[in-house]
Formats: sequence, C-alpha cells, structure tokens
Amino acid sequence: MTEPSHAVFLSYASQDAEAAKRMCDALRAAGIEVWFDQSELRGGDAWDQSIRKQIKTCALFVPVISKHTHERCEGYFRLEWKLAVDRCHLMAADKAFLVPVVIDDTPDDDERVPEKFRELQWTRLPEGNTRPEFVTRIQQLLSGSPTLTRSAAPVSAGRPPRLTSGWLAVAILLAALAAYLLAEKPWTSKPAPHSKPAASADTPVAFNPPPHSIAVLPFTNMSGDVSQGYFADGLAEEIINTLSHIDSLRVTGRTSSFSMRGQGLDIGAIARRLNVGSILEGSVRRSETKIRVTTQLLDVKTGFQIWSQAYDQGISDVFRIQTEIARSVANHLDVELTGLAVARLGVGGTQNVDALDAYLRATHIYESAVAADDFRRAAAGYDTAIARDPRFAAAHAMRANAIAVESVRSTNTRERAEFSRQAMLSAEHAVSLAPDFAEAYATRGFVRTVALLDFGDSEDFARAARLAPGSAFVQARLGVYSDFIGRSDVAIAADRRAIELDPEFMVTRNNYADALIAARRYDEALAAIEEAKKRSVKHPDEWLEDTAVIYLAMGRADQARELCAKTVGGPEPFYGCLAMAYHALGQATASDEAYRQFLERDGVTRIYERAAICAQLGRTAEALSSLRGAVDVRDPDLQHLRTDWRLDGLRNTPEYKAIERELHFPP
Repeated sequence: MTEPSHAVFLSYASQDAEAAKRMCDALRAAGIEVWFDQSELRGGDAWDQSIRKQIKTCALFVPVISKHTHERCEGYFRLEWKLAVDRCHLMAADKAFLVPVVIDDTPDDDERVPEKFRELQWTRLPEGNTRPEFVTRIQQLLSGSPTLTRSAAPVSAGRPPRLTSGWLAVAILLAALAAYLLAEKPWTSKPAPHSKPAASADTPVAFNPPPHSIAVLPFTNMSGDVSQGYFADGLAEEIINTLSHIDSLRVTGRTSSFSMRGQGLDIGAIARRLNVGSILEGSVRRSETKIRVTTQLLDVKTGFQIWSQAYDQGISDVFRIQTEIARSVANHLDVELTGLAVARLGVGGTQNVDALDAYLRATHIYESAVAADDFRRAAAGYDTAIARDPRFAAAHAMRANAIAVESVRSTNTRERAEFSRQAMLSAEHAVSLAPDFAEAYATRGFVRTVALLDFGDSEDFARAARLAPGSAFVQARLGVYSDFIGRSDVAIAADRRAIELDPEFMVTRNNYADALIAARRYDEALAAIEEAKKRSVKHPDEWLEDTAVIYLAMGRADQARELCAKTVGGPEPFYGCLAMAYHALGQATASDEAYRQFLERDGVTRIYERAAICAQLGRTAEALSSLRGAVDVRDPDLQHLRTDWRLDGLRNTPEYKAIERELHFPP
C-alpha cells in the first residue's frame, strides 16, 4: 500500500539537487506529499533500505533528467531508476507511475536514459522551475483519475502507404498572409487545469466540444537547428491533412492550430479557443539518416494522456510514421476506419524523401508569405519537388495555388493570362495523378473561377466536398465559389463549417461576411466582422471600408461617410466609398470630387471597382463600359459580379447579361 506521506518520489543526480528542491517545494506548497532525500533521510535511517522501500510504495516516480545524469555513468540515482523500471513490470499497462522531467535541453532520445522513460513524453521544467500546469497534472494523477498510457504498440511492419499532401492553405487572395512564429521552444505537455478559466468573449462558460474533435499543435523542432523548423511544421501539417480525410473526425485547420504557438496558453485554454476535445502534440528530431518523432494525444476534459508513442526510424520511414500516427489517433478516439478511409490516407503524396523535403520547404514559404516574390519562390520550390518526383500530386496542386496567387496579384494582362494557364495545367495534372485527392479538385475549381474567371462548373467543388467533408480548405473553397454564383445558402453553410474547423483563419471569416452581404443579411455581416476583429492581429481600422460599404447598403450613408473619411496606413481616405456616400446624401459636388480622386489614384488598376462605383453614382454608361474593360483585362474582382449589390441597377441591361453569359455564370 502506498504511504500517504510519500506519494511522489523525486530521483535526481546530486548536481541537480537545487532544481529538484524547487520542484519539491512547488509540489508541497500544493499539498502534495513528496519523498525528497535531503529532507527525509535523517540520522539513523538505513539509507539504502529506506529508499528501496519508498520506491516500492510511492504512487508516482519522477526521474529528473539532465546533462548531469547523462554525464554520470554511475550514481545512486541509476539504481533508483532501475528499481522504478523493475516495478513497472508488475503494473498494468495503463497504470501511471513514471513521470519523467528534464530540466535542461537534454534530448528526449538520450541513450543513457532507460528505454521505459524514453517511451513516455517528458515534461520540461528548465532548472526545476515548476509551472502550475505540472502541479495540476501531478494532482490529477494522484487523485485516481484515468491513468496515463505509457506507449502504444510498436509501428507495424509492411509496405508504407503514400504520404498525403501538405495541408493546402486556404489563403489564395491574400497579400495579407501573416508570418508564423518560427522560434522553437522545448515541447512541454500542458494539461488542462481543474480550475475554471476566466470567462471571456472567446471562452464559453460551459465547455462541451464536439465528439471526435481534435487539434494538432505545431510539432517542436528538437533537431538543434532552427532552420529545420519547416520540417517539424510540415510533418504536423501532413498529419492535419491526413486526419481531415477521415469523415468521422472533426480536425482543426492548420492556421488555427498553428496560431496557438507562442501564446503561452495551457492545453485547456487552447482547447476552449479551438473548441476541441483532444489535442495532439509532437516533437521531431531529424538527422541526415534518422528521424525521431514523439507524439502524445491528450483528453482535454480530464487533462490526461490517451496515447503516446515514440518513433525512431530511418528518414525514409517518415511516410509510415505519419500514417501510423493518423491511424492511432483515429483508433484511440474510437473512430472506425473503413477500407476506403485507409486507402485515402496516402492519396496525393510521395515516397521520395528529397521530394518531400523540397515540398515542405516550399509550403513553409507559401504559408508565411509576406514579400512580393514569396509566392514565386514557393512555386519554384514546388518545381523542385516535382522534378524529384513527377507524380507528386500534392506538389502539382500547391504549385497551382501559388501561381494562381501570382495571377490574381499581377496587373499585367498578358502575365496574368500566362499565370492562369500554368496554374490550370498544374491543377489538371494533380487531378489526373490522384483522382481521389480532394484538395486537387478544390484547387482546380478555384483556379478556374478565380484565375480564369469561368464560373460554369461546380462539379470540382462538389467532388472535393464528397471526398473530404472534414477539410477546412475544401469547405472554404466551396463557400467562395457558392458565394460567387449566388448560392448564398450553400456559401454561408460552407463558410460556417470552415470557421468551425479553422476558427482563427481570417480569410474565411472575411468570406463569410461577404456571403452574408451577398445574401443581404447586413446585420449578421456586421456581427461577423466584429467577431473577426476580436480574433485578428490586424488593426480594427482595417475593416473600416468593409463596414462602410455595408452601411451604404443599409442606407446609413452618414455613418458610411464618417468611416470612409478615416485613413488606414496612409494620409488618404477611401475615395470611392466617399463618392458613393456623398451621392447617397445628395452632395453631388463632394461626390464628384471624391470620384475624381478615386480615378486619379485607382482608376487604371481597379476597373471593376470603378464600374461598381459608377453604377451607384447613376453613371450607367460608364459603369457598363468599365465592366467590359474589366472583362477585357480579366480583373479578378469580376468574381463578385453576380452578387454585388452595387450592380443591382445594371442587371437587366443587355450588356450586363452578355457579360454573365461570357463568364459562364449558371442560370
């Protein structure tokens, strides 16, 4: 029977006594009974006999791992570790007993640490500085709550399945893609504390996440080389994408999961922010020929580990590791994997490690793009991946995405046309290589509509949604297309689903507001913008023009004029918006002057916008002429033609109807 006065046994090398003392003090301050030899072993005690007894009867054994334990080939702590490991063999497989803690940057594959310790996820407490989350975890383990699973079964042998595509980012129209933090930090498990988190706008009072919901946090780069961060991030993205193809799982999108990095939130706060019931954490250590991946799956409500596994494999086994992790997660969340689901886990990928490496490097550039040439650099990276494996469907699809962005951003008509042609060729090739690859269909449909401005075929989006209904990327693309063609009900439903899956991705929230505006649901659109403001890193004033245009649609011209007159990042107001607001207020002279200033600044490049403004100013002939000009230069803003409320006065004209037919809008 465990002695209640010695519930936790701290085992450490003598050089780490100070760090161990900090841990002991923190645990005791929380009312936890700790065996700590400096204070427990008094004169007259039979030292060896006493320690053996405590290890035999303690509830938890906490080995303190450090460079000192690595350097010391001999030491009494090694006997303590052996006794603890021996006791494990007498325990049930799911009994929580070992809780390894590392107090410095000792790698988690240290060969001088017992294998039993290496099978578990380590907690990192630098210099023994003990966080409240660790104390809470110990309290939970001592309370008789569900126990920790030390390790899953070994990776099964057999032919490794194909690697899925990288998580194809939904951000295509955005020069506003934010760079993600690349600073690497030691990975530490942070179970949800028992105490109720403070209520906020983003923290529901009652936490009841959907069943089978999971977020995959960015994996920690443990390679000792910051430049390898792209590989750790890429592996986490691959797992996100793989899991999203399992119909019964609700998997948080990449943007939201990765936005949690560096925020200092514990697991409970992250889960509430993302509204998920489980969290998958991981770390990656990569060498030239080997890879070590450690993972743990946490039940957020209990704070306990559902499953953990360490994989030590050759670098070429990364494909098998990724799929094995996805299978294990599904199994431990009680999700049935059909034969079809298993087959789709590898669709679109590669077995070529060099191709994978080039692909992950390119995706890292794509996801963090901020400079003008970043998307071209990403496309070049995908070209490298394709050169190494011409049948790598995911690389072809992502190349199509990157080039489509270049098409949208270009102001040169010929260049725009060439980019669009190349993007479609890549998307077509991705579909032909992997006919069951959902993201390839979503990409092809997107390139056709946004780059080529051909709105006549919805089958690609429908096919993608059937193949991967749990993909935020697919749902977002379906929502955008449905909004373009005026299917507001489908667009709103798809956008809501995409937001549920990736709540921190601002582009989808903007698309959702656009869909509500297209449906003439203006109050809801304003509410959607307010919610986006709460979550976004952008300055709130960056939504001024969007809000002002909604006010114009609602007939609130005074409020619109006030917002249009404000400036964001420059000395000039929104002249086009002002022109419409002054016109609605009957101030013709001010409206004409604002329109003149709009033409001077934006009239050459924003041809569709010019048409929409002219339609509101009653300049019908100029509006129709500008629409024709927008078609001639393939202005990407023509995607709004069908649903833009500002064009309502033009819809019955022969010229407008001819343009709709030319762009193949469905009836």
